[in-house]
Amino acid sequence: MVVYERAIKFEEVDAANIVFFARFANYAHEAMEHFFGGVPGGYPGLVVLRKIGFPAVHLDIAFTAPLRYGDALRIETTVGKVGNRSIVFRYRMFNAATDKLSAELAHTVVVSDLRALASCEMPADVRALLLQHLEPPSA
Repeated sequence: MVVYERAIKFEEVDAANIVFFARFANYAHEAMEHFFGGVPGGYPGLVVLRKIGFPAVHLDIAFTAPLRYGDALRIETTVGKVGNRSIVFRYRMFNAATDKLSAELAHTVVVSDLRALASCEMPADVRALLLQHLEPPSA
């Protein structure tokens, strides 16, 4: 599991002072960028230098409790599945102060060659990192 924490910003809440639902997809992407800090050059190195991207093809979100401006958000990232050209990331998002679960996301991405804009084989270092954080199979 890779853990990422950040504060909820004023610009991320709506008139009810709770995080606008679409922001959770942004938080998942931030956590994915943080996750790839485990490969040389991190996420920027993959995208800018190596031209390897991870476009989303599916996203499931379940909300359980609101987050508000000033809350500390903790995101726990794991890997649900590793294919030859795809990955399912799982994110559990918590209010870090109360440890209350706010949302769970399953995010399927396709490993892509950004020059050709087509799926490609997964680089060995990316696969190795993913396998380090793979969830155990469910019984």
